[in-house]
Amino acid sequence: MEPFITQFSPVMQALLATLFTWGLTAAGAGLVFFSGNVNRKLLDAMLGFAAGVMIAASFWSLLAPGIEMAEQLGHIPWLTATIGFMGGGVFMRLIDKFLPHLHPGLALTESEGIKTSWQRSTLLVLAITFHNIPEGLAVGVAFGAAAAGLPSATIGGAIALAIGIGIQNFPEGTAVSMPLKREGLSRWKSFLMGQASGMVEPVAGVLGALFVLKMQVVLPYALCFAAGAMIFVVVEELIPESQQEQSNIDIVTMTTLIGFSVMMILDVALG
Repeated sequence: MEPFITQFSPVMQALLATLFTWGLTAAGAGLVFFSGNVNRKLLDAMLGFAAGVMIAASFWSLLAPGIEMAEQLGHIPWLTATIGFMGGGVFMRLIDKFLPHLHPGLALTESEGIKTSWQRSTLLVLAITFHNIPEGLAVGVAFGAAAAGLPSATIGGAIALAIGIGIQNFPEGTAVSMPLKREGLSRWKSFLMGQASGMVEPVAGVLGALFVLKMQVVLPYALCFAAGAMIFVVVEELIPESQQEQSNIDIVTMTTLIGFSVMMILDVALG
């Protein structure tokens, strides 16, 4: 994979990588063609796994290289990391506050963001689309950082991040399409709306790569910003959704640890 993708510019690398992550979102959404429902315990376990991947990616692929890069550039590492990390969290909080969305399993009256008359299905898709913004941004920033030539950010690390994000996108695609099918939508419409939640990732990935290539001085901040945004999504969305059923908490905890381990192995082995 590495020799193939290095033939392209960093922006094209980010695009290809996020098209891959979008493809796995579509694959997860495609389960709706084979079943009208997914066992709740299995879905919670998959969401826990996704949370573990995102937590590990936030540190191994984003925060740690960002801190090392800040040191190499003569910044105060802890200050750069804190500003970037909290900036990402605040950014996602603002989107969460204003973007209309509804989490799976909740009543329409419990939708968040600005109140609208949008359909429940639209609000469900927006909730997962909201997840995918920081994921695409993180992949784009990682490939842009690898192009900077600093030893703390490598093409292997960026590829590991893309693989990890792609793996955890699979259950997210399922988490959109299956509830839509239960809402009464056809299998095709449920699939199309489920995969559409991942369309934002190539857009965010390309913008992230372009931004850091044009303004390399902000690279450490951008990496930590993406980490903060991803941790926000984990704590605000994935963990609460995966633990709605009290009887599944132990399974979710273990799959979160497994997801963290898988992402850690990918990053250390490839990065």
